[in-house]
Amino acid sequence: MPNFSYLHEREHKRELRLESAQEDLARADLDYYDHIIEISRARFRAGDLAQIDLDRIELLRVQYESEIQTAIVNLRSQKIVLLQLLNDRTPVDQFDVSGPFGFRSDLQPLGTFEQGALDARPDLRAAIEGIAQSKTNHKLAIANGSTDPTFGAWYTYNSSNNNPNGIQTLGLSVNVPLRIFDRNQGEKKRTLIDIDRNQQTTEAARAQVFSDVDSAYEQVRSNVALLMPYQDKYKDQATRVGDTVTYTYQHGGASLMDFLNAQSDYRIVQLAYLQLIGSYLTAAGQLNLAVGQEVLHD
Repeated sequence: MPNFSYLHEREHKRELRLESAQEDLARADLDYYDHIIEISRARFRAGDLAQIDLDRIELLRVQYESEIQTAIVNLRSQKIVLLQLLNDRTPVDQFDVSGPFGFRSDLQPLGTFEQGALDARPDLRAAIEGIAQSKTNHKLAIANGSTDPTFGAWYTYNSSNNNPNGIQTLGLSVNVPLRIFDRNQGEKKRTLIDIDRNQQTTEAARAQVFSDVDSAYEQVRSNVALLMPYQDKYKDQATRVGDTVTYTYQHGGASLMDFLNAQSDYRIVQLAYLQLIGSYLTAAGQLNLAVGQEVLHD
């Protein structure tokens, strides 16, 4: 059965970069929150913050610590998986993958990827080559079933008393078999069946190509549609709201609950953005796989 393969470890490289980005985000959040805690302690010592509010702020640090430890474990696990796939003996603490972690919004039309798949997919090429091979076999079966004439020639040197000039004799003959029954008819029929079967296989492979490309393309398109608002609006909004509420809270103009909610909203938006990029890169890998060549670069 025709099949094809693609560099599977690329997807794990993308997963590794996602885990790395999430760890970076978790570390940045923890560093930022430690700064908030220091400011809150200063406010507490100055009598501008109640003990209960300081306790709630410090207790929330546990969540940040948990997030960063989870990110560290996930990142290490992905490194181990990738090292196994690459059969690489590099110590896991010395191994890393560099590369961009983003998305491309300039997605080409679906037809471009479909045509690329028709040109590059090895399973489809194998099916098309199968048709050509079966047609060649059919021609060979016809040729093997044809009758072959036999040509002969002889030369003699004999003396003859009756004919003094008939000492040397040259002769030619042609034998053509009479064709009563069709020879090799079974093989001719079998090769015709092979042609039909390979044509059907090719059409099935062609349909599978379109199905694979269409599905993968839709996943990429959907991820781009979800990512664009984050890039154009939501990320900046979350940062602006978080900074504004934090500043207002530090100066006594916002409640502790407002501050904690703003921090939570910021983390949710940033993490969702990273996860969407990870989903996009996975979908891009599936589209490359469906086309049979790398058409979307990281």
